[in-house]
Amino acid sequence: MSSNRIEQLRTQIRLRIVLIIAGLVFSGVTAFPIEWELQIADSWISEYGWDNLFSHWIEDAYRGVQKTNSEYPFIAYGSDWLGFAHLVIAIVFIGPLRDPIRNRWVVEFGIIACVLIFPFAFLAGYVREIPIFWRFIDCTFGVVGGAILFDCNQKIKLWESEFNALLTSLYK
Repeated sequence: MSSNRIEQLRTQIRLRIVLIIAGLVFSGVTAFPIEWELQIADSWISEYGWDNLFSHWIEDAYRGVQKTNSEYPFIAYGSDWLGFAHLVIAIVFIGPLRDPIRNRWVVEFGIIACVLIFPFAFLAGYVREIPIFWRFIDCTFGVVGGAILFDCNQKIKLWESEFNALLTSLYK
């Protein structure tokens, strides 16, 4: 394999890691203004007269968050920590962005986290009475993130083997 192909793999790996970082940052940042986001969604539901399971869930969630924030604002601190955790995990992915081979463990950690979304969403969702359709929506993060990271991990392994083969051929 040529050094050109190795560079192509590195670019593909970086693109996937940047997507994961962007997803984590977006997810983290949107955890902070949850009441405002639900207020917008609730306004759209009211404006367009939606009447379905999804719209009822958004209305209930908005009322719950609004009431909790007005009476017990410190509870929202939990969502703030959730957002913070997403941002910190995004920072960890800078390692494989810089050196994918040495930091492949971060990508593998991400795959494990994506797999663990499923039991967590279904168990905690059941306990917290989250509608089943919303638990499936939460699981899409595991499916999409897991697919991106699995592909990234495969490309890192390929890059490593091809890079090693190239080095071996140069030193023969």
